[in-house]
Amino acid sequence: MVAPCKMTRRPQTPSGDRLPVLVAGGGIGGLSVALTLHQIGVPCVVLESVARLRPLGVGINLQPNAVRELYELGIGPESLATIGVQTKEWALVGLNGNDVYSEPRGLLAGYKWPQYSVHRGGLQVLLYETAVERLGVDAIRTGMEVTGYRNHETGCGITALIRTRDGECQELDGALLIGADGLHSAVRAQMHPGQPPIQWGGAIMWRGTTPGVPIRTGASFVGLGTHRHRVVFYPISEPDPVTGLATINWIAEITVDNRNGWGDGDWNKKVDIDDVVGHFQGWQYEWLDVPAMLRGADEVFEYPMIDRDPVPTWVDGHAALLGDAAHVMYPTGSNGASQAVMDARVLGAAMLEHGVTPRALQAYDAQLCGEISAVVLRNRGAGPFGLLNLLDERCGGVFDDIDAVIPPAERDEFMSRYRAAAGFAKEKLNGAPSIIPPGARVRQA
Repeated sequence: MVAPCKMTRRPQTPSGDRLPVLVAGGGIGGLSVALTLHQIGVPCVVLESVARLRPLGVGINLQPNAVRELYELGIGPESLATIGVQTKEWALVGLNGNDVYSEPRGLLAGYKWPQYSVHRGGLQVLLYETAVERLGVDAIRTGMEVTGYRNHETGCGITALIRTRDGECQELDGALLIGADGLHSAVRAQMHPGQPPIQWGGAIMWRGTTPGVPIRTGASFVGLGTHRHRVVFYPISEPDPVTGLATINWIAEITVDNRNGWGDGDWNKKVDIDDVVGHFQGWQYEWLDVPAMLRGADEVFEYPMIDRDPVPTWVDGHAALLGDAAHVMYPTGSNGASQAVMDARVLGAAMLEHGVTPRALQAYDAQLCGEISAVVLRNRGAGPFGLLNLLDERCGGVFDDIDAVIPPAERDEFMSRYRAAAGFAKEKLNGAPSIIPPGARVRQA
């Protein structure tokens, strides 16, 4: 239940003649928006509900399309190397330890930009520190939760409704409002009050990090098991030069009956490792002892694998959704964070063409909403892990010769379709011009 407000006042807006773009949420998407707007000369204010940003979360992957955009924001390989590693391989391995599919990733696959496996919290802090350095500390306001908005009747501008950490209510005027406020977005809830509840497909994920020796290429993303019972693991740090151990990010996953819904009510809780390991007894291979990897984690957290049904539009007047607020998706394609970065850049390009106006929001919506909604649904169908579904259908997941079960051409075609749908097909990305041309600035009205 939301506590009542103590009082209402209007906080100070940044100096200057133009109203700022207001950004609800200081996560990866919101901070990418702030950095993009700064790059194209648009003032903005980020409103983040937590009092202090801390490096929360575990491993995520940044696909080459998002890495390109970070580079063009001036966040280059030297910075990204401090929070992760360049990914060299993506591989699926069957329950009996035999390879199902593997492909090079990033530069080794012929992209002009690498793929990175990084610590999510490390990336958020990197973006935050960069934004504070470039925009100034007053542009990133913590302890301020956007609870709703009011489009102006004049058709010019918008007011964000804000609740502070001490229960005070405030209002702040802006040119536009970008709702990058995540899974439980208040901006989305107001925009689509009749939206269905969060969708849980029955998968439970446990996540942790464990010191370990990287396998295969030394920077491989590996999915092991079946479509309903698997572990995924990859390094998110370089090996220690003394011990040879890297930080291995892992996700352990099972699928259960979801007819009664997610009854716990806790979307992110710490659990005892013994609650997890029992599901993976006997998963020992010459190259990996899965129970030992799981037990090596200092902390283990449980999450339901969830998403939201797509909505028909991400825009309402002067407000727009971005990142998880727009398209929270199953993490099967390793493109949730990458898409948040891409959203920010496409939004910036729309402002370059249409100005800081609702027309820019409509152009952004037209370009991405339908396309990315399709990715949400594709990920719900297992995304690139859908190869394991085929494997289960054809041989129950146990095989000696994968080519006899799923021919190479069929595997390649399956993955090619996914890359195209997710926006990082190699030839298209390598040949595409910059989304934000160097030096481009929004023309002032």
